[in-house]
Amino acid sequence: MRFLLTDEQSVFARTVRSLLGSAQVPATVRAWADGDPGPGRALWARLAGTGLFALAAPEAYEGVGLLPLELSLGFVELGRAGVPGPVVESAAVSVLLAELADEALAKRFLPGLAQGEASATLTLPGGSPYALDADAATYCFTVSAAGELRLAAGPGEVLRSTDPARRLSLSPAGGGELLAAGPAVARAAEVAGRWARLLTAAQCLGVGEALLARTVEYAKQRTQFGTPIGSFQAVKHRLADTLLDLEFARPLVWAAALSPGPGEVAAAKLAAGEASYRAAMTALQLHGAVGYTEELDLSLWLRKARPLRDAWGTPSACRAEVLRSLTPPRR
Repeated sequence: MRFLLTDEQSVFARTVRSLLGSAQVPATVRAWADGDPGPGRALWARLAGTGLFALAAPEAYEGVGLLPLELSLGFVELGRAGVPGPVVESAAVSVLLAELADEALAKRFLPGLAQGEASATLTLPGGSPYALDADAATYCFTVSAAGELRLAAGPGEVLRSTDPARRLSLSPAGGGELLAAGPAVARAAEVAGRWARLLTAAQCLGVGEALLARTVEYAKQRTQFGTPIGSFQAVKHRLADTLLDLEFARPLVWAAALSPGPGEVAAAKLAAGEASYRAAMTALQLHGAVGYTEELDLSLWLRKARPLRDAWGTPSACRAEVLRSLTPPRR
């Protein structure tokens, strides 16, 4: 299997990274956490100019086709920059509508999502009952265990998570506009759920890389006994272990993007989520008490690591999926 990126893919990833590098994302994250989605929506519009959101929609509806590898590359950069908002959920909704193959629904929602003019959040059966950023998203979709796809009339009570920029609302049971129902909805929801898990894994990878990079820089600057702590053997080993965790997770994410089966995607999410969380623990330990302070931008990534590790598939759920994929069916 080929894991080297093409020139086009590398240029796309660099373009997204360059845009985010000049976008003052930390200020955007803080505004989002305070309930002001304006800067986030402006950033969303700029990202749409790269074609990022079009990678989850068919060409017939203003997209460029469903391209999970290219989309994963973009989502690594979103995680590295700490971009707030229901980016994973918006892409998953686009995939769900594309898989559903209902032309009326596709025409109604997909062009806006593909062009970044609209955003969406989503809850699926068997997953979290909480919708991410339903108060800021243009649309709130929910799929019930009975196979009903509904458009909620509005968000429920907004809750706070470990990450203040992840605003959660309890998805309403029933109610709202019924868009579709039946086995086709359940099948489309299953595919959309795998894409959401894959893209969250890509986000985790980016968050872990950002945490490691910031920790390495801090280890070069912080001194003890007149010596940078980065020169201490124990610190070197801890940083090296963190790097290895991330580098072992990376090919699993690319493999899952190329062959997005349930087991492959679960393995990628498990590895990337755990690597990101361990990177957060390393960053917190080596930064010491200063790592807890909200004024330090590091906290924006520290607070994302655990929620993203558990979003769209907790470690235990992913382990169970990997085991199912490796267990031969009974005759």
